[in-house]
Amino acid sequence: MPIDYKKNQAKLREIVSVEDAEGLLNWLQNKPSAKIDLAECTHLHPANLQVLMAARCRVTVWPEDAHLRGWLETALPSK
Repeated sequence: MPIDYKKNQAKLREIVSVEDAEGLLNWLQNKPSAKIDLAECTHLHPANLQVLMAARCRVTVWPEDAHLRGWLETALPSK
């Protein structure tokens, strides 16, 4: 499973596809102070990026992949 939901944190792993966007949206709607861990994320479908941007949740850990991290840092708030 590409998203591991904890009490107040979602950990996105490897390839997070368009099919994961609805579940992420539903979870974030009930977690206004949610944090996002992208350390193990290698691909984020734009639908998920839109969900994260709309939710304005904080990224606590950025992807290890420098290219992915670079463009996500411009779109999402950090700690």
